[in-house]
Amino acid sequence: MKNFEASMRYLERAERVIPLGSQTFSKSRTQYPYGVSPYFITRGEGARVWDLDGNEYIDFVSSLASITLGYNDHDVTSAVTEQLKSGVIFSLPHPLETEVAELICEMVPCAEMVRFGKNGSDATSGAIRVARAFTGRDRVAVCGYHGWQDWYIGSTARHQGVPNAVRDLTHAFTYNDLASLAALFEQHPGEFAAVILEPMNVVDPAPGFLESVKALAHQNGALLVFDETITGFRYANGGAQELFGVTPDLATFGKGLANGYPVSAVAGRRDVMKLMEEIFFSFTFGGETLSLAAAKATLTKLREQPVVGTLNARGEAIMTGTAKVISDSGLTDIFSVSGHPTWSFLNIRDARGATSFEIKTLWMQEMLQRGFLSVGTHNVNYAHTEDDVQALVAAYADVLPMIGQCLDKNTLADTLRCKPLVPLFKVR
Repeated sequence: MKNFEASMRYLERAERVIPLGSQTFSKSRTQYPYGVSPYFITRGEGARVWDLDGNEYIDFVSSLASITLGYNDHDVTSAVTEQLKSGVIFSLPHPLETEVAELICEMVPCAEMVRFGKNGSDATSGAIRVARAFTGRDRVAVCGYHGWQDWYIGSTARHQGVPNAVRDLTHAFTYNDLASLAALFEQHPGEFAAVILEPMNVVDPAPGFLESVKALAHQNGALLVFDETITGFRYANGGAQELFGVTPDLATFGKGLANGYPVSAVAGRRDVMKLMEEIFFSFTFGGETLSLAAAKATLTKLREQPVVGTLNARGEAIMTGTAKVISDSGLTDIFSVSGHPTWSFLNIRDARGATSFEIKTLWMQEMLQRGFLSVGTHNVNYAHTEDDVQALVAAYADVLPMIGQCLDKNTLADTLRCKPLVPLFKVR
């Protein structure tokens, strides 16, 4: 049995100086069951990572979907190592800024101009600021997760510290429910600067939904922004907008743009992006060259190798295999699979007298013991092999029926070796 003694000791040390012991909620003990989980990873290679106790995992988190090629990808690491010899940050722009922007403009349908940030939240916030400047309006319609900044997070349950005046300007609508967006325009005519949404997450867009969102936004004088922080350079080389054939006015990118190196981007129509010369969207490290070198190597590899096709093939096998396990085991009341093959979800419902979070906790406990790192999504990367996929499905064939038996026998609580997880906040 895997033990996590070193992780547990180090977590105590970390929490003395870092709230939750982590820089990211999704990597903290809020998301990993206390006492039965690793809390620190020391290295990664390909599709595998090793924790502080030396335990090895096949990683289907892929660093919150930021790893598209695999950990320590040779081409990316070589590009970064070579750039390091020349320097990291300078007193004037580096040519890499232009070269990576040109690549994005060549690959992404909406991209005519590009500006860089460091996190996805930088990019989404920059897109909203420039949309407000362009339209002269304040309100924003949101659908999905768009980062930690006040303008968005104020619309969620995690709004502590966000002024009510800011919260009042952000309005959520429901994915695949055009009427919910239309109602916002009716309630506040002529006041919306932008509609921002993840073009897809848990479920496919209904036929015509994305096209209708674009038309409705434009009819009401608002810009359409696709948050492609995850879908970009994963669903297709040009993102979900290429896959679904719907071109937004602006789009934001991050995560897989540089295979895990910290860089993000706002891209879009030239007439809108030119306002970036007037609004303040400026970073000391916006032109940091190691991340840009990583981005150039990543985008080049996406164009030259069958990266997206491979992600799709591996992901399809995961979804098909997992769905078969669920069906054959009579567990469709508890589990289901949805999403895009490159970013799919194991959905867990309240069922058979237990909450979804109690069930998820037991699922995580057992999957971690079997050497799989996951939080309920399958974030496929280019280093995942067919054997990795088969191993994951085999683990599901072991774990999911066991969970069903625990629920039927009312032994879930006895089988858990920790307290159940509690919700962080729901955005999808």
